Amino acid sequence: MALAINDETERLQHRRGFLGRDLAAIAVMTAIAAIGYFAFPDNLALLTRMITIALLVLSLDLVTGYCGVATLGHAALFGSGAYAAGILSAHFGINDPLLMMLAGIAGGALAGLLSGAIILRAHGLPQLVLSIALINLFHEFANKASSWTGGSDGLSGIAPDPVFGLFEFDLYGHTAFFFGMALLLVVFVLLRLLVRSPFGMLCRGIKQDPLRIRAMGASPKAALIRMYVISGAVAGVGGALNAISTQVVGLDSLSFTQSAEALVMLVLGGTGSLVGALSGTLIFMLFEDYVSAANPFHWLTMVGALLIAVVLFAPKGLYGTAAALMDRRREQRA
Repeated sequence: MALAINDETERLQHRRGFLGRDLAAIAVMTAIAAIGYFAFPDNLALLTRMITIALLVLSLDLVTGYCGVATLGHAALFGSGAYAAGILSAHFGINDPLLMMLAGIAGGALAGLLSGAIILRAHGLPQLVLSIALINLFHEFANKASSWTGGSDGLSGIAPDPVFGLFEFDLYGHTAFFFGMALLLVVFVLLRLLVRSPFGMLCRGIKQDPLRIRAMGASPKAALIRMYVISGAVAGVGGALNAISTQVVGLDSLSFTQSAEALVMLVLGGTGSLVGALSGTLIFMLFEDYVSAANPFHWLTMVGALLIAVVLFAPKGLYGTAAALMDRRREQRA
């Protein structure tokens, strides 16, 4: 009886600890958004762009950080969501932002299902090769289907209606920024619940020891494909937001460079952590914007130096290393 009470007490403390961390993360995200809004009132397009890329990096973290799937083609899911939302508006005249967002989610999820079914047939380096081949195939398909996608000229004619019929997308980007921030907070909360759910724990187990998971009667491949579909839906949210906020979709949304940069941001912040994915995106994009403006000719050198320093001195990423140090101090105090 006493043991049962102690176990229940520990569980409640565990849940309260998780709830406290979640609330703290949401508060920090909201505070950073408020600071950015007041500090850069004339550059809200950059902040909205950060939100769209943050959604892509979060989706990548689901399959790479939590499942251990190596991929350099995740922009295929992002671009599919962007094109799905853009085509709905440009070709079918459906301009409601929420319906466009649903189209982006469906497009990203479908691309995730297709990509997962192909990429998960291999492991290690062959997996990376398949992912690179896929992003090139998606890119070439979008280029050839120019009657639908606009090809190399980009898909234009996207004209989203006001959100809820009240908040119009203005040239200064106020509505797009707040709309994107609301989406990011909702997605973050849902993903926190997902990674702590039994399904999320199953995916972590697959990353650590797939043979043991298979011996327990579960199907690692089926679970990974489901996670890939979820990841595609999250990337689709980012892609649809990009289409809605910029009102144009280009082939760069399906580029290998986009995929590689997303992976760099994830490593910079720390894999296997949603907060790490967000912090890596924020640091990388702010650093890139600052150094490219300060030194247009050598900014890539500075970005490269930053990445080398992080890999050498903070192999778990900036957030991951900081979190590990804090955990060690807590253990020493205890």
